Amino acid sequence: MRTRALLLRSAAECIKEHGYDGSSTTDVLRRAGVTRGALYFHFPSKEALADAIVEYQMPLLRPLPGDCSLQSAIDLTLSYARMLQKDVVLQAAVRLATEETSYQPGTRPYLWSQQSVADLLHQARNKGELLPHTDPDEIAVLIVGAFTGIQLLSQLSCGRSDLLFRVCVLWRALLPGIAAPGLLLRLRTDEKRAEELEEADAAPEDRLLHDVG
Repeated sequence: MRTRALLLRSAAECIKEHGYDGSSTTDVLRRAGVTRGALYFHFPSKEALADAIVEYQMPLLRPLPGDCSLQSAIDLTLSYARMLQKDVVLQAAVRLATEETSYQPGTRPYLWSQQSVADLLHQARNKGELLPHTDPDEIAVLIVGAFTGIQLLSQLSCGRSDLLFRVCVLWRALLPGIAAPGLLLRLRTDEKRAEELEEADAAPEDRLLHDVG
């Protein structure tokens, strides 16, 4: 499991820096310091490595526990944004999902995200947390699309250093149009909230070993 995690992290570092087409299995092996046999024991090809990196996102899109489903949806985006600032494997996964290369994961990552957010918003509607006219599926598509654009602009402008701020602004603009009035003032859309969530989260190495391994 540790060798597999090392290979994934090494591949992620290569892809983050040089993209999929600019990285080779030889680059990964050199960075990881393992044999080609060790690589092929875990991953039969560079594409299989990329698939594993993309799939690394799946556990990170699991809903966070909480009594308020709308807050859980907010927390999911804040937690993901915080990890995206620091986690090289997640950064590589996002690059693979957004960049046009010979490797194409298709819409899988976006569909995973949309489903997670939509599930939380459906729960929120059933609890009376949303305004009656709110369509959870439409809002989920909007949130995922907006987040994708926001993180890309943040990456290009400042290496994602302001990503949390941008995501908080998104929610503060969106919530008055979807949240029940009595709930609006109790929802947390601040960067401190993301820091609190991070304290309870596993370290990136633990996620590699337990979620991907």
